[in-house]
Amino acid sequence: MSKKPVIGVTPHRHKNEAGRLQILIAEDYLTAVTRAGGIPLMIPLGLDEEQLDGIFSLLDGLLLTGGGDMDPQSYGVQTQSQLIFVDPDRDRVELQLSRKALDTGLPFLGVCRGHQVINVALGGTLYTDISDEYPDALQHQFAGEWPRDHLAHSVRIEPKSRLAQIMGTEQVDVNSIHHQAIRKLASALIETAHAPDGIIESTILPEHPFGITVQWHPECLQAYQPMRALFRAFVDAAQK
Repeated sequence: MSKKPVIGVTPHRHKNEAGRLQILIAEDYLTAVTRAGGIPLMIPLGLDEEQLDGIFSLLDGLLLTGGGDMDPQSYGVQTQSQLIFVDPDRDRVELQLSRKALDTGLPFLGVCRGHQVINVALGGTLYTDISDEYPDALQHQFAGEWPRDHLAHSVRIEPKSRLAQIMGTEQVDVNSIHHQAIRKLASALIETAHAPDGIIESTILPEHPFGITVQWHPECLQAYQPMRALFRAFVDAAQK
């Protein structure tokens, strides 16, 4: 039996009711990875560059998860927009890991915030708040009273793209739990899916063994075959 691939999964910080900081990962990510045949490994925040390199050497794939906003200074923007759960240390950790994956060819999947992190790592920028900066946008922030598997809008996938081949379709309905999005696409990336209002919903890094990002949360939509197929393709690439 071949060794199962180890998938590094990035967490977020959370302050509990007692005021203590915790480092957490939503279970949906771990379940999606294990169901696809991988072994999830949490990558702690707060580690220095050498420690992160040591953990990186153990990985067969990298899953960049969703969560709070990136600090706009990380992509050269000063803003008055309302930001949510900014954590500069998480930015530092994820940008280092992302650039390492980009440089070494380690398979990666970016989800929601992770979709944005990869774009920033490659020199792109973000809308700091869609409703403020993107006229006529759809509602994209369905958090709180909506379940995380609420199908908010459709996404059109570019025909013949690798994403369309993996998911077996050129259109899917997705959940939407974000108020930021890609503004300037990094030149190294190709946009492969869009919301009806034009927001970039997926990118791919050409010539990379597996470099795909999605703006939605496929880990919360595992009842749907195309979402399971995305995780299987990612874990299969890490296996190789």
